[in-house]
Amino acid sequence: MLLERDDETSLVARALEQARDGIGSVVVLAGPLGNGKTALLRALARHPGAASFSVLHASATLMERGHAYGVVRQLLEPVLAAAPAEVWAGPAALAGPVFDRGGADQPLDDAARSVHLGMLTLGRNLSAIKPLFVLVDDLQWVDEPSLAMLELLAGRIRHLRVVLVVTVREGDPLAERPAAAAVLAAATKRLRPRPLSPAGAAKLVRAKLGRECDEAFGLACHEATGGNPLLLTGLALAWAVGGEPPTEANAELVRAARPAQVRERVVACMRAQPEPVRLLLKAAAVLGESAELDAVSVLAGLDEPSTAEIVRGLDRLGLFRGAVFAHPGAREAVDDLMTATEREQLHLRAVRLLYDLGKPVETVAGQLLATSTPQGLWAVEALRDAAHVALRRGAPDTAVAYLRRALLDTSVDGPDRATVLVDLASAERLLDVNAAVRTLSYAVALLPGPRERAAALIRLTPAVMGDAPDAVVSILRGVVDEFGPPERLSGVDRDLSLRLEARLRFICRSEPWGLAGTRTRLDELQEGEWTDSGAARELLSVLVNSAALTASVSARRVAVLAEQLLARQPASSAHSASAAPLLVTALAAADSPGVVAGWLERALGAARQRGDVVEQAMIRTEQSLIHLVAGRVAEATRAASDSFDLGAWDWTSVGTSAAIVSGAVALQLGDPVLIDQVLASVDAEQSNPCLATVTGLLRGHTAVARGEHAAAALTLADCGAHLDRSGWRNPVLFPWRSALALVKLKLGATCDAIALAEEERLIAEEWGAASGIGRTLRVLGRVVGGDRGLDLTGRAIEVLRTSAHRLELLHALRQRAELTECPDSWRSCLELAEEIGAQRIANRARIALGFSAPARSGGKLTRSEQKVAMLAVSGRSNQEIAEMLDVTSRAVEKHLTNTYRKLGVRRRAELAEALRSVGSASPA
Repeated sequence: MLLERDDETSLVARALEQARDGIGSVVVLAGPLGNGKTALLRALARHPGAASFSVLHASATLMERGHAYGVVRQLLEPVLAAAPAEVWAGPAALAGPVFDRGGADQPLDDAARSVHLGMLTLGRNLSAIKPLFVLVDDLQWVDEPSLAMLELLAGRIRHLRVVLVVTVREGDPLAERPAAAAVLAAATKRLRPRPLSPAGAAKLVRAKLGRECDEAFGLACHEATGGNPLLLTGLALAWAVGGEPPTEANAELVRAARPAQVRERVVACMRAQPEPVRLLLKAAAVLGESAELDAVSVLAGLDEPSTAEIVRGLDRLGLFRGAVFAHPGAREAVDDLMTATEREQLHLRAVRLLYDLGKPVETVAGQLLATSTPQGLWAVEALRDAAHVALRRGAPDTAVAYLRRALLDTSVDGPDRATVLVDLASAERLLDVNAAVRTLSYAVALLPGPRERAAALIRLTPAVMGDAPDAVVSILRGVVDEFGPPERLSGVDRDLSLRLEARLRFICRSEPWGLAGTRTRLDELQEGEWTDSGAARELLSVLVNSAALTASVSARRVAVLAEQLLARQPASSAHSASAAPLLVTALAAADSPGVVAGWLERALGAARQRGDVVEQAMIRTEQSLIHLVAGRVAEATRAASDSFDLGAWDWTSVGTSAAIVSGAVALQLGDPVLIDQVLASVDAEQSNPCLATVTGLLRGHTAVARGEHAAAALTLADCGAHLDRSGWRNPVLFPWRSALALVKLKLGATCDAIALAEEERLIAEEWGAASGIGRTLRVLGRVVGGDRGLDLTGRAIEVLRTSAHRLELLHALRQRAELTECPDSWRSCLELAEEIGAQRIANRARIALGFSAPARSGGKLTRSEQKVAMLAVSGRSNQEIAEMLDVTSRAVEKHLTNTYRKLGVRRRAELAEALRSVGSASPA
C-alpha cells in the first residue's frame, strides 16, 4: 500500500513521458532509514506510465559490494535473456565478458574504455527497441564497477530513452563515494518522501492490522513513530501478532512498544557504518540522552571535527535528531553492537569521565547503576548524594536504586554498610513501609553503640514503625532500655530517648497495656518544659492520637493539644516524615476540623510541587476525613475517591494508619462504590489486626446492605470485641455499637439494641465530642422508638446543631422526618442534604415530599457510562465488562462510580430501577 506519495509518482510519470520523446533523466529518492524509499521504488515499477518501458530493477546490498558488476547483472540479465541477438551488434559485444558465467565473480577492469563503450552501446541498443525504466535500490551499497556504469549512464542520459531512478540512504558514508556523488549530482529531480500524516499513519496501521482501530490508537502510533513508514509497519505487524485490541485504552502501550522487526533493521543499518560511527553510537548510547557532545567525543576517542561530521551524518540517516538519538528504539538497538564485557567497560569509563568532568551526581549515579564492578568509597558517597537529590525531586524509586547499588561498594558487615542501609530505609519508606522496616533492622544490627542505633531507628516515623515485626520491636525495646528514662537524660540523648518512646508507644497502641498510662504521660510532658523540643512534640503527637483512639481524655483537651502541636508543624514540610497525620485524626475524632482544612490544603500544594504521589494520597485521605466531620459530603467523597486513585489503599506504601482512615471514611459515608473499592483492594487475610478490623466493619456494612442481618451482626460483634480489646473505643471514629444496635433492631433483639446504643452514648458523653453524642442519641432514639424515641431524636438534633458534622445532623433530621412524617421536617432535611451534597438523602426527601422522581446529581450519563451500567445490570462482573469493552477494570470502576452518583443510587441492586427512571434520556 502506497500512501501520500502522489507528488512523487506524478513527477516520475512526467519523466517517463519525456523519455518516450528521447529526453532521459535521473530521479533520486533520498531520505533517512525507513522513510518509504524502497516501497515507493517498487510501486513505480508498476506505474501505468511504465507499461511501454522495459523495467530493469536491482537491489544493492552491503554483503554483495565485493561482487563486481553484480548490480549491472541484476539489471540487464533478465532483459538480455529475451532480447534479440542484434542488441550485441557492434561495440556492444565489448560488454560480453561482464555477462560471461564463467567469469561472473572475477573483477573486471572497470576503467577499461572498451567495457565502458560496450555497456553504453548495449544500453542504447536496448532502449532503441523499448525505452528503459531503470530502478536501483540503495545506491550507497552498489559495487564499484556497477557504480561506474551508472555514473556513465547518468552523464549521457539526457540523450537516451532512459529514466534512471535510484534510492539513497542519506547520511551513509558510502553514499559519498565520488561515483555515487556524481550520479546524485546528475539528478533532474531529488525527491525526499515525507513522514506520513496522522491520517496516513492510521490508514497504514488499519491495513496492516486488518481491522479498524480507535482514533486515539492511530494517533499514538503516529506519535510513537513520527510517521516513519518502516517504524509504523513494524509496530503494526508486532501489534497484530500480540493480539491486543487497537483501542484507546492501549494507546500508552503503543508508545512503549519496541518491535523486533524494526530493531533488526536499525541494527543492520548501524553495523553497516564505519568503525568511528559505531564508536560514537556506542558512546552516545552509554552516556544517554542528557550527555553533552564533548563527553561523547571523549568516550568514543574521537576529535571534535570528526564527531561533528559523524553526528551530521547520523542526523541525515535518521538515527539522530540533533545530537541525540531520534527515538528510544535507536538507542536500545546499539546494545546489539556490544558484548556484555564491552558495555561494562564503557560504563566504567563513562563513570570516571563524568565524575572527573564534575557532572551532576545523578548523571554519575546513572552510569554506576549500569555496572556491577565495585568502585570504592567515592562511588558510595556519589550514590548517596544522588539519592538525596532524587528524594528532593520526588523520585524515591530512583533513590532506592542508587542506594541498593551503593551496597556493592560497602563492606559486608561494617558501619559503612549500616549508613547506606539507613539511607535506604528512609527512601523505601515512601514506597514500601515493610521493606523500610526490614532494611532498618539490618542496619541497626551493624551499628556499634546505642546512640548510633537510636539515631537509625528514629529515621522512620512512628506511623511507619507501627507496622514493625516482632524482631524489630525487640531491637527497639533493647535500645530504649539501654538509654533509660528520658527524665534522667539531657541534650541529644534525651531527644533520642523521647523519639524512641514515641515509636514504641505507637507500635503498642493496639495493645491495652501499650495504651496504659497515656493520660499520665500526657500530664508529665505538659507539666515539663519540653514543648519546645521537636522530640517531645513528636511523642506528644503520638500520645494525643492514642488518647483520641481510646477516648481516655476529653475531646476538648485533645483538640487544644492537637491544634497547638499542628501550629508548630510547617505545612510545607514532608508530610509522610512528620507526626501531622496523627494530629489530623485526633482533631477529626475531637470534632474540631476547623484549623485543619487550610493546613492540609497548603500541605497538598507542597506535596504536588514535590511530585510526591504517596504524600498526596495520604493528604487526600486526611482531607476526606476532615471534610466528613465538617459535613461536606461531596468534598469528602471526592477526596476519598482521589486518595484511592493515588494509592491510599496500597498500604505497603502509605502505611496502615492511612488505610485505616480511608476505611473509616468509607464506612461513615456509606458509599457503596468506595466500600467495594476498599474491600477489593485489601487482602483477605490481613496481618495488621487494626486494618483487619476496619475491613471487617466494612464487610458488616455490606452484609446489612444485602439484607444479611444475622451475618452482619456476627461480623460487627467480632470486630467490636477486637476494638474493645485494643482499647480503641472512640465513638466518632469507630461507632460499631451503634451499627450493631441497628442490626439487632432489625433482628428483633430490641433489648440488646438498646443496651448497645446506651453503652455507646455513655462513652460518647465521656469523650465529649458533639457529633458522637448526637449520633448515639439518634441511634438510641431509633431503637427505643415511640414518643421517647422522637424526644431522643430531637435532643440529638439540638446537640448536632453545635457540631460541624452536618452529615450527622442530616441523619438526625431525616430520622425525625421519618418518625413524624411531617412535610416541614422533610423540607428541612432536603435543604441541608442539597447544601452538603448528600444526594441519596435528598432524593429520599423529594420522594417523601411528593416529587415524581429523584433528581440526578451529575447530569446525563455519557455513552460509555450508559454502556457500562447496562452491562452491570445484566449481571456482568467488572472484569467481564472490561474484557467485553476492551478497557481496564479501573475504567469500569470509574464509570460505575460516576453512574451511581449521577443516578443517586447506592448499589447495583438499585441500578436497574434508576436506569428505567431515566430511560428516555439520551446519553451525553
